[in-house]
Amino acid sequence: MNFGQRDDPELPRYAGLATFALLPTLDSVDRAEIAILGVPFDSGTSYRPGARFGPAHIRENSRQLHPYHAVLDAYPFRAMQVADAGDVAVGPYDIPRAITVVERAARRLTTAGSRIVALGGDHTIAFPLLRAAAEVYGPLAVVHFDAHLDTWDTLHGASYWHGSPFRRAAEEGLLDLAHCQHVGIRGGIYDTRELEDDAQAGFQIIRSEAFLTDTPAEIADRIRARVVDVPAYISVDIDVLDPAYAPGTGTPEVAGIATAQLFAVLRAMRGTRIVGADVVEVAPAYDHAGITGLAAAHTAWELVTLMSLA
Repeated sequence: MNFGQRDDPELPRYAGLATFALLPTLDSVDRAEIAILGVPFDSGTSYRPGARFGPAHIRENSRQLHPYHAVLDAYPFRAMQVADAGDVAVGPYDIPRAITVVERAARRLTTAGSRIVALGGDHTIAFPLLRAAAEVYGPLAVVHFDAHLDTWDTLHGASYWHGSPFRRAAEEGLLDLAHCQHVGIRGGIYDTRELEDDAQAGFQIIRSEAFLTDTPAEIADRIRARVVDVPAYISVDIDVLDPAYAPGTGTPEVAGIATAQLFAVLRAMRGTRIVGADVVEVAPAYDHAGITGLAAAHTAWELVTLMSLA
């Protein structure tokens, strides 16, 4: 029997402990096939800080998530045991140490049989999460929704920061270089060599402008053709959305995609073998009326639902 969302008719959804979607905590269930893991870390950010407060903000805005997904015709919390694993005890002062701490926490879950949906935190956290997932599943196809490439090298002397997780992952052999895909990339870069480095890291690019000419179904077809049957890790930087839909983020870029477009692409990826995921770069200090927190919470719900159907 799976334990789902809190079921107390006397307690309003806005009251009580804000676990993700009002789900049980990991220590209150025997096992979790999908674990929601908060990673409150943002020391790798290059512009506006604050994503360390993202996990709590996403959980708070997940209170209204419901058990039935009408579009995908699914009850994700019935199909699998989903539980909130709390936050990683990660400090802000030493990035390499933080990466080790996150990797160990993630490995404890993955080796126990849980697939992780992580709530960030800045995008640095994708690197240790990929380490833990690849240890179980082998090299991964990464589907990366973001305004930025995140395959850069060093910045201000740091090799590990939120612009380098997929470069470091490719160097360590964590990625299947024939099956990785960026979605939503936009804005300028410093040099075309960055695109060459990105291709060497295994990625093809679907820019945000593609959403002006192609349907979400067509874009999803391109992603599925790239990923095929390889174990996939889905990484969603909330700044893939236009700032009109997600203002609460550290490095916003204009001319992004809409929340509905993101969800349409995700839903069309039904059947993809997703072995892990993250939703990162939510910085609540720049949010308005919970717009970004709501988008992130619902994105995580979409990912959980897809994982429950695969």
